[in-house]
Amino acid sequence: MAYDIERYLNIRSAGAPSFGPDGQLAFSMDMTGVQQVWRLDDPQAWPEQLSFHEESIGFASYSPTRDELVFGMDTGGNEKTQLFRLSGDGSEEVVLTDDPESIHQWGGWSHDGEHFAYTANRRTEANFDGYVQARDETDEEAELVFDGQGKDWLSVAGWSPADDRLVFHEMHSNRDHDLYVCDLASAEVTHLTAGHEGEVRYGSVAWGPDGETLYVTTDYGRDTLALCELDPESGALSVVEGGGEWNVSSVAVDVDSRTMAVIRNVEGYSDLTLYELDDDGDRTELASPDLPEGVVMGFSFGPDGERVAAAVSSPTENTNVHVFDLESGASERWTDASTAGIPTETFREPDLVHYESFDDLEIPAFLTLPEGEGPHPVIVDIHGGPESQRRPYFLALRQYFVDNGYAVFEPNVRGSSGYGKRYMNLDNVEKRMDSVADIDAGVEWLTARDDVDPDRVVAYGGSYGGFMVLAALTEYPERWAAGVDVVGIANFVTFLENTGDWRREHREAEYGSLEADREFLESISPINNIERIEAPLLVLHGANDPRVPVGEAEQIAEEAAKHVPVEKLIFEDEGHGFSKLENRIEAYRTTVEFLDEHV
Repeated sequence: MAYDIERYLNIRSAGAPSFGPDGQLAFSMDMTGVQQVWRLDDPQAWPEQLSFHEESIGFASYSPTRDELVFGMDTGGNEKTQLFRLSGDGSEEVVLTDDPESIHQWGGWSHDGEHFAYTANRRTEANFDGYVQARDETDEEAELVFDGQGKDWLSVAGWSPADDRLVFHEMHSNRDHDLYVCDLASAEVTHLTAGHEGEVRYGSVAWGPDGETLYVTTDYGRDTLALCELDPESGALSVVEGGGEWNVSSVAVDVDSRTMAVIRNVEGYSDLTLYELDDDGDRTELASPDLPEGVVMGFSFGPDGERVAAAVSSPTENTNVHVFDLESGASERWTDASTAGIPTETFREPDLVHYESFDDLEIPAFLTLPEGEGPHPVIVDIHGGPESQRRPYFLALRQYFVDNGYAVFEPNVRGSSGYGKRYMNLDNVEKRMDSVADIDAGVEWLTARDDVDPDRVVAYGGSYGGFMVLAALTEYPERWAAGVDVVGIANFVTFLENTGDWRREHREAEYGSLEADREFLESISPINNIERIEAPLLVLHGANDPRVPVGEAEQIAEEAAKHVPVEKLIFEDEGHGFSKLENRIEAYRTTVEFLDEHV
C-alpha cells in the first residue's frame, strides 16, 4: 500500500532525554506537530505532556535535585531563545529570561540544582557573555561571570563537580576552538588552550569526578578527534584514547557513579562504550549497551547511577528513547513515537558506498534504492554545514521518496565532518568549488549504474546544501532534471552582509572574508552564474531565517525565473528550516508535486 507525503510527515520522533532526580524521564516529542516537553515515569506508559506552545521547544533539562526543568524556546524560528522554568507536572511555567532580542544558550544546572549557567548576546549582538542565575531569579539578577566581548562564539561546556568553576568553549570557526576555566569565587579566568598553534578543535568536554581533570575530544597534533585528559589549571594535555581513523565525537561523565560514556563516529554510525573510572582515573569497560545500530541523538545518566537513557535513530527506526542498565547492558525502549501506521518493514536500509572524485579522492555516501530493477529517478540529497555529515538516522522524507520509486543518494563530499581534519579542510575558501565537483563525480558514478535513470536526476539540499544545489545547477547544468533549494545561499556577499552579527566572523573563516575575498566570493555565487541554469527550480525558505536571510531566496527565484520554470514558497512563521507540521506538509507536498511535474 502506498502512503502519501502527509502520512510520512506524521511519523513522530522522541528524543533529547533528561532524567529527573527521582528517575522520571523528560524528553521532547512532536506529537502535537511541534516539539514539546513530555514525561514518563515508566517504560511504554502513556506520556504526560508538560509544555503547550505553538512554537517548538529547543531543549529541556531536568533539575538534578527538584521536580522541575528548564526549557528553551524561540519565536517563529528566529533563534532568539528564551529560558523558562517548568514544574515537573507542567502546572507552573516561569519566565527566566525576558530579552526577546537576545539569544540565550543553555549551559546546564549546577549539581546542587540552585543555579544554572548560560551565555547570551545581551550587550552586543556579535558577542556572547557568560552568566550564572539562581533558579528563582530573573535575568535582571543574573551574574555576569565571563566577559565575552572580543571573543568569538562562546558557550558553557560544564560545571565542575564542586560547582565552583565553569568551563567555557570559544568557537572561532568549526575548525578552531579554545577552552577557558572560570573560577566563580574569584572571577579568575584561565585560558587552558593558549599554547596551541594552528587550528585545533576541542569538541566535547566533561569534568572528571574529582574536579582535577577535564576530558576533551580534540584533534590537537592529529587528524581525527581523540579523547584526552586536560589539566584544568595548567592546560597540560595527554591522550586517553585515540579513535584511529574515526573521531571520538563525544564524552560524558556522571560524577556520582564515576561512569564515563565515549562515542566514536564510525562511518556515521555511533559506537558507544561505557567505562567505570577508579580514583586514579583508570578505566574499566562496562557491558556493551544493547541499542539499535544507528546514531545516538541524546544522552542522560540516571540519578541512581545504574541506568542511562539514550535517544537512538536509525535508517529504518524513527527516533526513540531507550534506557539501558549499566551493569548488564540490557535495554528497554521507553518511548513509542508513532510511525503513523506505516509498517516499519517497508522502510529501506541504505548502502554505504564510496566513489572517486575528479582528483581520485574517495567520497563516502549513502545510497537507498527502491524495490524493482529500475532504472529509477534519483534524488541527490546534499547536507548543509558545510562541516556537517549525513549520518544513518531516520528521515521520513527519504523513506517517502524511496517508497515512491526514487533512489536517494546522500554524499559526504570533501569538507564534511566525521572523516578527519584534512578531509574537512579540503573545501576551504578557494577550494570551495572542489566540493561541487564531488557532486558531479557522484552523479557520474550514479548514472553509470543500470538501476539509475541518467535523465531523471534531482539536486536537493538545505542551508549550505541549498548553495550546493544552486552551484551544481549552474556549474553542471546538463546533469539535472530539477533542483530543490531549501533555505540556501545564493550570493555569498549578500549572505555574509546580512547574516546575524554573531555568525559573520565564524562563517567568514569558512567561506572567505568580505574584505579580502569579495571578488572570489562573487565569482562562485550561483546568482552570478544563473544564466547557465537549465533545470526547473523550487525555492523554499523561512521569512525569519537569521542564518541565511530570506533575501537569498528572493533574489535567486527572481533571477532564475528569467531562464527556467521557478516556484517559490516562503513561510512567514519559520526560520532556518520548518518546525511546524502544517508548514512541513505544505513545503514537502509542494516538493512532491513539483517533482511529479518535472521528473
